[in-house]
Amino acid sequence: MDTYNVKLENVRLSFPSLFRPTKGPDGNSKEAYAATFIMDKTGNAKDIERLRKAIDEVVRVEAKGKRPGKVCLRDGAEKDLDGYGPGVMFLSARSAKRPHVVNRDLTPLTEDDGIPYAGCYVTCTVRLWYQDNQFGKRVNASLRTVQFVRKGEPFGEGEIDVTKELTALPDEDEGAI
Repeated sequence: MDTYNVKLENVRLSFPSLFRPTKGPDGNSKEAYAATFIMDKTGNAKDIERLRKAIDEVVRVEAKGKRPGKVCLRDGAEKDLDGYGPGVMFLSARSAKRPHVVNRDLTPLTEDDGIPYAGCYVTCTVRLWYQDNQFGKRVNASLRTVQFVRKGEPFGEGEIDVTKELTALPDEDEGAI
């Protein structure tokens, strides 16, 4: 891999939009495929160090050494959400092109497979790049590949068991749709 491509191993997946593109967090940007990857500061220390070195290289070469105010690698303490907090770092990545999404054995996955999902563990590759345009200067990450590694506690509410929330109704000809 070249210096700008970075592989992150056994990281948690958050806010995945891997099979259908969505608008960005600002609601105004073009639709894209996206994901956020959460890294434990201790367990993923090597991944975080690789990212920092690659970001430094992008800044050195593309930004002529002038570090922009925003970079794609951020501290988890910035968010008060499942999986985030002071003990983690996170990286957000987007791409206009659909990323390769595969299972452990590299077979392609589809949305119907139900994996990967927010909260599971994945290995992924991203490509870092420097943005310098009317929208500002920053180091971004393009989403390239995502490989499902293992299950994890789903973020958010998780699956709903309809039988615990609703009661089956008897068949009725009159008024039934």
